[in-house]
Amino acid sequence: MIQYLYDESPLEREAMQPKNIEIVVIEDEEDILELIEYHLTGEGYLVTGFRSAEHVARFLEEESPALLIVDRNLPGIEGSDFVRRIRSDGWDTPVIYLTARDKMQDIESGFESGGDDYITKPFQHKELLLRVKALLKRSGVAPSEQISFRDIRMNIASKDVVIAEKEVVLSNQEFQLLQIFVSSPNVAIEREYLREAIWSRSGDAFHDKTINVAINRLKKKIDPDNSKNYFVPVWGVGYKMS
Repeated sequence: MIQYLYDESPLEREAMQPKNIEIVVIEDEEDILELIEYHLTGEGYLVTGFRSAEHVARFLEEESPALLIVDRNLPGIEGSDFVRRIRSDGWDTPVIYLTARDKMQDIESGFESGGDDYITKPFQHKELLLRVKALLKRSGVAPSEQISFRDIRMNIASKDVVIAEKEVVLSNQEFQLLQIFVSSPNVAIEREYLREAIWSRSGDAFHDKTINVAINRLKKKIDPDNSKNYFVPVWGVGYKMS
């Protein structure tokens, strides 16, 4: 296992951000709605907010959100009645109730109506984010901590690299470099992008041949007998992994 004595780099944090995961929030109190939207968008989610459930069913017909966060005390229709209605119409979008109704019978009726999780107000925003992430992961929507290409397997969280079922130890810089290519196979990666993504953030010295040297060093670690030809130079651009 590869261990580091410092936090993950901005590149690694970016890789773990949700990409185009849309969440619908139905909350009639504007300040709470804005607070939820603020924290979710800060985590990289796309958020659409509604002050009532009136137009949400039509929205579901046109869009495909990954998750609904629903207050129960809504104008026009009680939140659990709305969820029960969309469930009867065949919508299986995961639902988290976020509500002040905290009695046990309320919690029971929330789950019975088709809710997948239940959070009572007042709430901690960190708990909400953790529950959102957990529910998205269970439903197969959240971005994976594992990326792979050919026989290369990378775990972004643990920094493990396994190639052909054998663990390979990489430096932090080598791990970041490989992560970029494994995340975008068969795509030509520009040299300038690599310089900005890795060397400008690390503060390490950068020279004209720095990328060539780094690629060659990485190739020796992941393909010591040079039989797999992971990297292909792209003239005038940089490299691609194929």
